[in-house]
Amino acid sequence: MVVHPRERRPLGRTGMEVSPIGFGGSPLGGVFGSIDESDGIRAVHEAFKSGINLFDTSPFYGLTKSEEVLGRAIADLPRNEIIVATKVGRYGETEFDFSAGRVTASVEESLKRLQTDYLDIVQCHDIEFGNLDQIVSETLPALKKLKESGKIRAIGITGLPLSVYPNVLDRSQVELDLILSYCHNCLNDTSLRDFVPYFQRKGVGIVNASALSMGLLTPSGGPPWHPAPEELKSAARRAAALCAERNAELPRLALQYALDDRDMCSTLVGIESVKTLTSCLSAATETIDEGLLNDVLKIFEPVHNMTWQSGVQ
Repeated sequence: MVVHPRERRPLGRTGMEVSPIGFGGSPLGGVFGSIDESDGIRAVHEAFKSGINLFDTSPFYGLTKSEEVLGRAIADLPRNEIIVATKVGRYGETEFDFSAGRVTASVEESLKRLQTDYLDIVQCHDIEFGNLDQIVSETLPALKKLKESGKIRAIGITGLPLSVYPNVLDRSQVELDLILSYCHNCLNDTSLRDFVPYFQRKGVGIVNASALSMGLLTPSGGPPWHPAPEELKSAARRAAALCAERNAELPRLALQYALDDRDMCSTLVGIESVKTLTSCLSAATETIDEGLLNDVLKIFEPVHNMTWQSGVQ
């Protein structure tokens, strides 16, 4: 399926409509290596011109750098035509604070860095590292107050283990608008798709992130810190080699595969440069090679849905 960034899909019951490709802002924070900030800002501008309207970041990415760079970029864009998403609760590799006071202050800090007077989406970041009872009883009610004040428009949660979503959604007195799941709807792992009917019954929008499984589905096999088991990394290396043999690129195939799922409101792609953006848009508007796809999926069959531990739950 060919995807056009100017397409719009409803984000759950929020009333917002998002592009099927979203701008993932973690690379703007230098998470995957140093960046040229001016090129990153140009990439945001070019993404908007192409039709992308969802821009996602977090104070954790680059320890606020991603928010700062994105803030400088969107200052030049029409605010009512873009959807700005950020997060609360995670502020460092091991620094988490989901208390009402901290998340309220965090929203104020993000507003300043992003140079805006409201945030379209605020998500509790990597909730598996927090206390889920606190998320339900304290964090989400604090965000609801901010929503009622007009400082945020929608509330979401993020995390790696899929089990955290029903744990919170089934107990929360606060109506959630969306979830952001990563590394679970890609070539090697499609476990998120099992939860789609549940989220749809709940009226919750689904944002898919990390179609490249945090860099695993690239020729380099991801950064040294990648937590995937060796068996999964080995399969990814074989998949990358097969693509190279056929004059194809594994990241391109992986992105096309993720974008093919129309149950996702949007799929976030990490972008830090105009070059990366151009490559992403080119892949999205090109028909997938079904023969290559089937052969790559066969490589991942023995490790399909293999994941890794995350959090303290």
